[in-house]
Amino acid sequence: MSQLKILLLLSRHGTLAGGELARMLGVGAAALSGMIDRLVVQDLVTRTEDINDRRVRRIGLTRAGTEVIEGIITAGVAKQRQLLSRLSAEELTIVARAMELLVREAGSQIAEEAAAGEGHAGR
Repeated sequence: MSQLKILLLLSRHGTLAGGELARMLGVGAAALSGMIDRLVVQDLVTRTEDINDRRVRRIGLTRAGTEVIEGIITAGVAKQRQLLSRLSAEELTIVARAMELLVREAGSQIAEEAAAGEGHAGR
């Protein structure tokens, strides 16, 4: 599951510094290193030197890693489409309204997190 989280985070954020990825996962550098080693062996991620700071290792998805994530997302969309096709028009209206509410709240949360991050940037 941790490896999947890594792939999803890299898919969403692009190439990340190892320390930043460890913070996002809530793990230490040593634990992250072992997880990354396993993903490198599977050719799902790359570990490269940061061009600005040789001490920093940047982690990114390989083509195979990107394909794995895209396959998961595509499978999820297909399953969702199959489930939605079984609902009545009235039920679909309810689902659509619920999704609007979720998107609204997700947007609010992102805005709140961004505002909180700006408050910490000056420290």
